[in-house]
Amino acid sequence: MSRSPPLRFLFTHPAHFVALGCGSGLSPWAPGTAGTLFAWLSFVLMQPLFSPMGWLVFLSLAFAGGVLVIHQTGLALNEPDHGSIVWDEIVPFWLILTLTPPGRAWQLAAFLLFRLFDITKPQPARWFDEHLKNGLGVMLDDVIAAGYTLLALALARFALNHWAW
Repeated sequence: MSRSPPLRFLFTHPAHFVALGCGSGLSPWAPGTAGTLFAWLSFVLMQPLFSPMGWLVFLSLAFAGGVLVIHQTGLALNEPDHGSIVWDEIVPFWLILTLTPPGRAWQLAAFLLFRLFDITKPQPARWFDEHLKNGLGVMLDDVIAAGYTLLALALARFALNHWAW
């Protein structure tokens, strides 16, 4: 994995500031995990400020804008999916938290599952990661990891609600 860009890179263009998750992607250790933690904290702070429909519109704009800022930042870093680019973790994790059952235990499970699926990249996420080297491909592999996360959470919730342990 490539080295993180210097802190000053974050402020050379607004696209870089967004793509690097307001600096969370500059973490020297596990920047994707740092970006996901940033997503969790920012979700708790931001989501209550929106109506449900407003939040969905915001997520849609964050995804579409993310495709653009990730592409631009990837070009600037000469690597389309540079490790410091974490907007692709942030937006899908916001979606996951939107659809996760209430409670910190469910959110923690969502966090751990998302990191697992983001790191292991089950198909078709791996295909997008390997073959679509632009902002859309970078975003889509994490959206697919989010889908796997939501499916696992739904199965866990079903099991907890329907079987006595």
